[in-house]
Amino acid sequence: MLNRRSDAGFTLIELLLVVAILGVVVAPIATAVLVAIKNTDATSARLAVSHDVQQSSAFFAQDVAATGLRDFTGQVANGKVPFSASVQLGAAYDAGGQVCGTAATPVSVLRLLSDDWDTSTPAATRRTAIVAYYLAGTELHRLRCLGSPSPVSDAVVAHHVQPGSPAVTCSSTCADAAVPQWVKLTFTAVAAGADPYPITLFGQRRQT
Repeated sequence: MLNRRSDAGFTLIELLLVVAILGVVVAPIATAVLVAIKNTDATSARLAVSHDVQQSSAFFAQDVAATGLRDFTGQVANGKVPFSASVQLGAAYDAGGQVCGTAATPVSVLRLLSDDWDTSTPAATRRTAIVAYYLAGTELHRLRCLGSPSPVSDAVVAHHVQPGSPAVTCSSTCADAAVPQWVKLTFTAVAAGADPYPITLFGQRRQT
């Protein structure tokens, strides 16, 4: 009596065919998965940079708009109180006698000075507002003082900043008493998985 072979399982030829087909199919799939992961990382990096741009540009425009420190010791001409130098570049925490922070505070790429009036009392009190943009590692900070050397805030407004890339330009000489009408801060963001991205922050003064 003959024993009939079971149809269950694979023959050697069938197994070799399956292995060959899997090799052909799996390689493109693996490549597609790797590309998708890479694209996802790049997209996430671009989104992070985009968020930094939106946040930092909003703060910067607001800060430049308010810039302008009046010189009440000067001579009033045509009914206007003149300005004193209100934009400082490469400034220490106590540049120009205007103190914001401590000796441990990093040198600022840019400091913007303005008048702030405290109206919480019947007789309004003039205070000096200082906003300092400084780099700590690869993070751009916005440090703010209001009538006191002690900061009221110190927030990171941009990440992944390439050290050495921040630069400031003004419509006229930045440090002059004739305060420039606009100020521009540029730097490069270098996020992992994304190409270097140039960022420009722009602000225009509203005081004349």
